Amino acid sequence: MHDIKPFLLLQLRPEDEVADNEAEAFMKFGGLEAAQVHRVRMEKTGIPPIKLTDYSGVIVGGGPSNVSDSENVKPPEQKRFEAELYELLDEIIAADFPYLGTCYGIGTLARFLGGRVSKERYGESAEAITVNLTEEARDDPLTKDLPQSFRAFAGHKESCQELPPGATLLASSPGCPIHMIRVKQNIYASQFHTELDKEGLALRIKFYKHLGYFPPEEAEMLIAAAEHEEITVPGTILRRFIMRYSKPAAN
Repeated sequence: MHDIKPFLLLQLRPEDEVADNEAEAFMKFGGLEAAQVHRVRMEKTGIPPIKLTDYSGVIVGGGPSNVSDSENVKPPEQKRFEAELYELLDEIIAADFPYLGTCYGIGTLARFLGGRVSKERYGESAEAITVNLTEEARDDPLTKDLPQSFRAFAGHKESCQELPPGATLLASSPGCPIHMIRVKQNIYASQFHTELDKEGLALRIKFYKHLGYFPPEEAEMLIAAAEHEEITVPGTILRRFIMRYSKPAAN
């Protein structure tokens, strides 16, 4: 899998250490080398002109931005990259181009589709949760033959309040009914993190403990609890996405 078109990784974490860790995790659990990933820090540079056919697929990570925040509180850089991301999503959906969004990546996709994303219900703390696959997931290439229930790391203040128009539900959790969706055949998004391990979770807890994901005094408890978790299925989903959609590089 050396000579493939790169995957476009769109990031929005303003902290370099956390953004670098996220990118490294996507590469590690996706089985990708650095040369096979084109990183774009949307919060710093916006999204440059993109030709989808130059890529195997598009991955959108998470971050402290919320798509449901009112426009008068969103910083200018978020307004910019969201507008540019919506333009790209228009192309992605029209072409049914491979897309995998996690956390923020499901929120922005759902909102683009006309779904309701808000903080009114279904937020989950920065910790491991139990995710349950749906009947529809049994035949999906990314989730087929996986355990019906598995553990995954989550952490989000906003959530899809119902299934977005045109989406197929693949997974839920007891605290959040919309955890993984598919749109058309090749567009996926999950509320849980496909790339996150316990070290990465600990890093994010330290950086984001005052941002409202959980009471700050619970930070060390959450880090300690994560040490006892074995999270494997989310990484398998990520790896399957990469394997399924890797395209040969042009000679």
